[in-house]
Amino acid sequence: MSPVSSLQKTEMSTKPKKERKLSGNAMFDLASLKESLALAEMKAAAASKEIVKNLDIKHQLRKLSGSADQSGGSGGYVPPKQLLLYLVRMGSFTSKPVVVGGEDPDSDLQFPACSPDALLGRCMEEVGAGAVPPLPRPALPPPQSNTVRVLQWNQMSQTLATKCDKFSVCPAAALDWRTRRWRLLQEMLSHSPDILCLQEVDHFPLYQAALGSVGYEGKFVPKPDSPCIYMEGHSGPDGCAIFYRADAFDLLSLESRTLQVWKVESNQVVMAMCLRHRSSGREVCVATTHLKARSGPLLAALRAEQGGDLLAWLDQVRAGRPLVLTGDLNAAPSESVISSLASSLQSAYSLASTEYTSWKVRESGEEKQVLDYIFHSAELSTVVTLPVPTGEEIGIGRLPSQQFPSDHLSLVADIQL
Repeated sequence: MSPVSSLQKTEMSTKPKKERKLSGNAMFDLASLKESLALAEMKAAAASKEIVKNLDIKHQLRKLSGSADQSGGSGGYVPPKQLLLYLVRMGSFTSKPVVVGGEDPDSDLQFPACSPDALLGRCMEEVGAGAVPPLPRPALPPPQSNTVRVLQWNQMSQTLATKCDKFSVCPAAALDWRTRRWRLLQEMLSHSPDILCLQEVDHFPLYQAALGSVGYEGKFVPKPDSPCIYMEGHSGPDGCAIFYRADAFDLLSLESRTLQVWKVESNQVVMAMCLRHRSSGREVCVATTHLKARSGPLLAALRAEQGGDLLAWLDQVRAGRPLVLTGDLNAAPSESVISSLASSLQSAYSLASTEYTSWKVRESGEEKQVLDYIFHSAELSTVVTLPVPTGEEIGIGRLPSQQFPSDHLSLVADIQL
């Protein structure tokens, strides 16, 4: 018997008779659906790599979702679109009540216009003279003419870090927002980027005020159903943001999209800015995104669909302009979504030799992964990149820490226009 049919048989045999008799138009039971999904993931993970590689996930989902069987009977218990809606929103908290956010913890801060060096000095003062020194990272040489310095960073949502991520060796002081916010700004400014592409942003007004005081303009796109808003004390939804130096670029257009999986909207977004470089007059499209998290063949299939939707949309938005695409893609270089992106774009960092961009210890164990990327179209070229620190420099506590305020490293690349 084929793996798909065996999986279908096992799945159906575990369902109560009453539920199996529901028609394709009937309302579904969410708890039963979650149970079905968990079983499907377990069976898929247990299959051999070759079977998983060649498995037609879409066809399998149609079978599991309850389409009419070959005999013409109604073998199903979940309409296909309802199953897909659950799958692509996996990890969201839509079954929980939205909670009222806490008071703005940054409302007492003022950011008068100043230089980047002055704001960096303020960051060091706010962190405190006796604080642990930041993670040592080399200073990049001054950028060449007609280059753009791009910083890519999942800067880690404060709400998710304190309410959800369950870091097991991270000291509590590293997650104290009163000092962590200054560490975040310090990392953003210390590399003198022209463009910052950020994910898991849940304190956009702070960044808008602080970075705005030194000459950056920025825009923010929240997730449609951010998990942050279901957690006590949140500061609003998390999402993606792009900042650019207003003295170096003119904003031509801003577009955003909720990424789709098999024509169903997911909970992940992409935003794209078309910018004109003032000194050269050249135009470039800069985009950032944060793809679906979690491991396993089913989640990899969802990310692959998100990647296809992402590329198709960007081809329209960029309108022939060169493209810089950054993001936390939640996928290793071996995953199909990365292979697909790399077939049409070039990676600023080596996909073969980069060892990790995220290294953390959760209650579930230690995770050392490459998840973050800077891609660009072929007419652009990478001049230099910021090296990834060594394990000895990061230390045994891994990330985040009092040395570094996120569980993801920032990536920086000088890209020649």
